[in-house]
Amino acid sequence: MSSLRIGHGYDIHRFAPGRPMILGGVRFDTDYGLDGHSDADALTHAICDALLGAAGLADIGHFFPNTDPAYKNIDSQVLLRRVVDELAQRGWRIVNIDASVIAEKPKLQGRIDAMKARLAASAGIDPAQLGLKATTNEQVGDIGRGLALAAHAVALLERR
Repeated sequence: MSSLRIGHGYDIHRFAPGRPMILGGVRFDTDYGLDGHSDADALTHAICDALLGAAGLADIGHFFPNTDPAYKNIDSQVLLRRVVDELAQRGWRIVNIDASVIAEKPKLQGRIDAMKARLAASAGIDPAQLGLKATTNEQVGDIGRGLALAAHAVALLERR
């Protein structure tokens, strides 16, 4: 087996009024957030799935099911730290993570560095090991109409 493994993660959440908007562990000042069982941080969830996939493990829903009240409104940075701990116990370390957020709103420019810092701290890596980009969906589909937000992530792991 190779000592390097790549994984991909994806998550999408609809917007919901009256929920906090948390993305990449950073809170945005909006009157809407992402709908979900946890804090619904789609970016962090995509990163968790990329890491888990690279290690050949089940997805985030397997480890933190939305049917378990223990995860209701939980901070997704806690979940990311648990995923990283699981990987370390299995002999994996993160080489790098690259992620993209697809959204018409909120505008992410000016918040990218804060999200990178928070995600890197939770993952136990240097912010230079994490790429983060934002794009729109060019007004196509639910994301393009401002009804939802999605994130893709890839992660490279190395066997210790």
